[in-house]
Order: sequence, then structure tokens, then C-alpha cells
Amino acid sequence: MSLKIEEISKFYGKQKALDRISLSVNSGEIVGILGPNGAGKTTMMKIITGFLHPDEGKVWVNDLSNTGNTLQIRRQIGYLPENNPLYLDLYVTEYLSLVAGIYHLKGAKSLIKQIIELTGLEREKHKMIGALSKGYRQRIGIAQALIHDPSILILDEPTSGLDPSQIVEIRKLILSISSNKTVLLSTHIMQEAEAICDRIIILNQGKIVADDTTGNIKTLTSASTQKVMVEFAETVTAEALVGIHGVSKVQAVAEKTWMVFGGDADLRPVIFRYAVSKGLTILTLTQQESSLENVFLEIVK
Repeated sequence: MSLKIEEISKFYGKQKALDRISLSVNSGEIVGILGPNGAGKTTMMKIITGFLHPDEGKVWVNDLSNTGNTLQIRRQIGYLPENNPLYLDLYVTEYLSLVAGIYHLKGAKSLIKQIIELTGLEREKHKMIGALSKGYRQRIGIAQALIHDPSILILDEPTSGLDPSQIVEIRKLILSISSNKTVLLSTHIMQEAEAICDRIIILNQGKIVADDTTGNIKTLTSASTQKVMVEFAETVTAEALVGIHGVSKVQAVAEKTWMVFGGDADLRPVIFRYAVSKGLTILTLTQQESSLENVFLEIVK
């Protein structure tokens, strides 16, 4: 097992930031940490890295306890903080050389060359960090987190503030480096979590309120209710649609288009049979998948 947290609690004065949370993560997993602001995501990540000490509980990183093994644990973790602190007046290669020196890495020049190629910084390596876009600065942040070849990579909001094309590039980068590493990332972007994470953990008020695979987590609440978008050629009333067996409610989308809700069963066959029995023409009939965003909002309410 790569990472284990057991009964961790953390207080800031009288405020409890983390409330007896426990989890374990295996090597090779990409785990998304979701939660509203103040849920405890960053606090948990800082405790794992050793920057904060828990008031209760323990952390194990590759079987090393956080009690008395802080430096050994930090050597096995790569960390990109949310604010990505960089020395803006240094050049890219100069900064990575500084980081390599902190870790006392042998063959630093070769390692820097490899990490620059891996993170797509080849064209920018001779530029000053302050002259680069935020997307490239995030790449540098990931590069410094990877340069010592850690087994665990912790990324706090790695795509925050990036434009859509930059987000796609950072996602590809994270996926490319995850094959032999454990990756924990926090994000507020639900599409990002769905696109790259094997598993989702949702924190709320310092507690883990959901922990499952990305696919399974969508079935944890009533947000997984069947939804079908149907467009008729003719005018159909809400009362008529609610009378269909298996339909619990309907919602108007346009003049002749409805969102139809039901239980676990597929609603498309019953809507089709209803249309045939009434001589109605269906123009579109599309099942709507539950989104992670809807599940998240329902869980944290």
C-alpha cells in the first residue's frame, strides 16, 4: 500500500478542519479530492506531505509512519501547492537546478533535461519564469514536484486559472506520469475529475462523505435517477407524461421538449410505447447521464 491515513484530526483553535478521517491509496491510482471551500482538502494534503502535523491520528507513506520519519517521507512525495510558489526572476533550468540541489540529486543535468522533455518545457527552458504564462508555470510546478522521482504526487488545484487548452495539456501530462505513481489531486473542476481520476473522495466539513470509483460514485444519491430528454412533433401536456408508468416527474425544456424523470429502469421504451399508443411522433429521445457535479452538490448539501 502506497499511502494510508488513519483517524486524522486537525484543529485551528476551536475549529476542526479534519474530523477523524481515514483512507488508503494504492500505487498507480489517480484519486480526486473534491469538496467545497473550507472542507479540509488542502489541510489533508499538507498533513500527508509533513508540512502540517495532525492533532490526532497517523499517516503512513510506503510503510513509513509520520512519527519520526518526516524527512524520509518528504523524499518520497512530490508536491505542487495551490499557489505554486516559484522564483519568477530565475530561468527555468536555473530554478530546476536549484530544486535538484535541494534534493542532492546526482546527475542533475541529465535529470533536468529529462524532466523538461517530460513536462513539455523544451521551448521555454531558457526563459525567465516571470515571462511565462500561467500554464507553463504550472508545468514548472509539476516539474519540480517530479524531479526527484517520487512515488506519490500530490497536486493541489493543478489546473486552477488555466484556459481550456492549457487544462487539456495538464490533464494529458498527469495521465502520462501516473502509470507508476500514486497521484492525489484536489480540484473544483468536475469534468477534470471525471476525465482523469480512477477514484473520487468527497470531503465536507472535515469529513469524508463519499469514497468510490468515479463510475460508482454517480449512483450514491438520488442524482442517479433516470432522466430522458424527449422532443415530440406534437404538443404533449405534463399531466399526460406524468401518467406514464415509471415516470415520477417532468420538466419543460421547450414548447414540445420535456425532461422526463423516473427510477432505475430505462424510461425510453415506455415513452416510445406511449407515443405509439397515442399516435405521437418522437423527434428525439435521449437518455441523460447523471453528472458528477449533480452528485457532488447533493452530497455536500
